[in-house]
Amino acid sequence: MERVILSHADLNVFQNAFNRAVEIHEFSKKFPSEEKYSLTDQIRRSSRSVAANLAEAFRKRRYPKSFISKLTDSEGEAAETQVWLRFAYTFNYLNEEEFKNLNSEYSHILSQIVKMIRNPDKWSF
Repeated sequence: MERVILSHADLNVFQNAFNRAVEIHEFSKKFPSEEKYSLTDQIRRSSRSVAANLAEAFRKRRYPKSFISKLTDSEGEAAETQVWLRFAYTFNYLNEEEFKNLNSEYSHILSQIVKMIRNPDKWSF
């Protein structure tokens, strides 16, 4: 039986992106104070934007170009988050396991977003 998707919160990709943003927020609390207005702020913003753009995309799904545009924004934010994760790992703010797990999760999020971009008709009504 196919799952009914009534809102963005029902999407697996949204749930995953939201949970990863919460996880990144918790990890970033341990970043040095000198990173507050740079890495900490940037990684929190980009990770949150993935979920926020997915929510916007879902609400615009009746307009395929707008839907794809917001999904593309979400895709870009997910890729940006991977860059900030790499910086956090390089600066030893994340250990190898933390980095690999989060980076892998964002790779999965990216693949889910790309599937939605490639099949916009599945989501329209």
